[in-house]
Order: sequence, then C-alpha cells, then structure tokens
Amino acid sequence: MDNEHLLAVRDSADQLYSQVQVEQALDRLAGEIETAIGDQDPLLLCVMTGGLVVSSELFTRLTCPVQLDYLHATRYQGTRGSDELKWITPPSQPLAGRTVLVVDDILDEGLTLAAILRYCREQQARAVFSVVLVEKNHDRKHEDVQPDFVGLQVEDRYVFGYGMDYHGYWRNLKGIYAVKDN
Repeated sequence: MDNEHLLAVRDSADQLYSQVQVEQALDRLAGEIETAIGDQDPLLLCVMTGGLVVSSELFTRLTCPVQLDYLHATRYQGTRGSDELKWITPPSQPLAGRTVLVVDDILDEGLTLAAILRYCREQQARAVFSVVLVEKNHDRKHEDVQPDFVGLQVEDRYVFGYGMDYHGYWRNLKGIYAVKDN
C-alpha cells in the first residue's frame, strides 16, 4: 500500500471520537473494571495486535494489583477469515484459578473473541471477563459474545485508530476514525 493512498484515507476519514473522548472512555472502563474485579487479582490478557494500545492504556489506569500477559491468535490467513483459530502465541501465565480480563480493540462479529474466551474457560480460569474499546452496532455478532465492558459504540463502518488498523496501518492514531463512505 503506498504512502499517498494511506495519507488520503487518513485525511478524508470521518473522526468518530477524539483523543479526549477515547481517554474519557478508557478512564470510565478502568473504574468499572476495578469496581467489578479489582479485588480478584486479575490477569490482564492483551489480544495482539489490535489490543496492544487499549491494553497498555487500561493497564496504566488500573490502580489495583494486576498482572499483564498477552496472546496472539487469529482467524485471518491473508485477508479472509476462517472458523479455525490459529494460535501464534498462547498466554505464558497459567490461567487456571485466575480471574482473566481479555482486552481487545474492537468487537465486530466476535468469532475470534468467542474462541479466545472459550479457550480461557477450557484452561480452567476461575472467571473470564472481556473488554473492548469499540463495539460495532450491527446484527452479525456471534451469539456467544457479549463483552463485559465496552468503551464506545460505532456504526457498522471500517474504523481505525487507537489500535484498530486500516490494512495494517493507522493503529497509532489517537482518535477513532471511519473510512469515508464512497
């Protein structure tokens, strides 16, 4: 993808949430998480790569004792999703007996998140919670996925920024943007 195209996508995108609005949502999420599970020695489990920014932002806002780990699993081989989850890196911490907080950037259809949550339960986690920065509003969600904590809602558009990508780029933007509709 050439630089000119990437800049054009960024410059023409609709800003859905500013940096300030996203940070307010992250502050609220951290408070909700601490109230719900802050006394349960949670293990924050970052879903790579999209969850990296959200996880780091949440992790530094939490004031309760919390451990950090990550996993990397995908349903995407190339540009097409499949029903099979491919593990690139499983968590390094044992999940058995732990309260696990799975952190991801966005809930779109939720197939990957559903598989990750199922995996955590199979590993005998005491409790499994999920948090997403963004949830897309549409009716295509996997029936087994309803995040416990949601930062922001967006319409059903191609969104990027704050960890979400446009073809691997623009995860680094401090706001949340949607590709301009044609």
